[in-house]
Amino acid sequence: MKINNVGYNHCHDADFLIERPEGSGDDLLLLLKTDTICTIDGADVLIPRNSVFYYPKGRPQYYRCVPQHTFDNDWLHFELTEEERREMLTDRIPAERAITMDLNFLSYCIKSIAYENYSDHPYKELSIRSYMTLMFIKIAENAEKAETYHSGTQFEMLSTIRSKIYAEPYVQRNIGYASHEVNMSRSTFQHAYKKLFGVSFIQDLINSRTEYAKMLLTSTSLTSEEISKQCGYRSYVHFARQFREQTGMSPLEYRKKEQ
Repeated sequence: MKINNVGYNHCHDADFLIERPEGSGDDLLLLLKTDTICTIDGADVLIPRNSVFYYPKGRPQYYRCVPQHTFDNDWLHFELTEEERREMLTDRIPAERAITMDLNFLSYCIKSIAYENYSDHPYKELSIRSYMTLMFIKIAENAEKAETYHSGTQFEMLSTIRSKIYAEPYVQRNIGYASHEVNMSRSTFQHAYKKLFGVSFIQDLINSRTEYAKMLLTSTSLTSEEISKQCGYRSYVHFARQFREQTGMSPLEYRKKEQ
């Protein structure tokens, strides 16, 4: 087992782009904490936030930010023997496909692997192997559990809705409109959306508008009131309250902090 590079909780600007036609020379595991666009066999695919994405050695790696958004992730570049692959169940993890799941435990493992990798602990290799084994087992479990959802049209329909939310956060949308668009009842839509993406439709809509507002606050001279309208809010008070709930600060405080 060899760890070539590991990174924890990195945030990149909206121009972030990876283009590796020959791959990175090793296996790459990504924990995607923001929505990401991956190009797979020439086609752009939206990978939802809170997803694991695995590139085997030798596969091209093309991924980037959703336009006008930041990019947050953890990553692990590694090499394993065939025996280690079998032990850690990496052969049970689908390549180049989103595995949506809770990333908290996996992110903790990545952080611990990074710490051990750069330490001088006498048993660091054993610790790293243990963290990696646990991590890959949990990913394999979730991949098998989600197989039925990803193989059907439901995932594709809901992913389309989610893509629209983040591409056009300013458009007026609600549960009734979205559920009708995919021909589901309101309750079925809400349950399926939360199960697939780990977040409710309404919270995801708020997240998309908050991210869009953050981009406008740091890249334009628009006033907060103007930005609230640009983000689809009819009331500035409503916008400011939700923005504070999401970021812990007012729009003006956020602008000053990021300048």
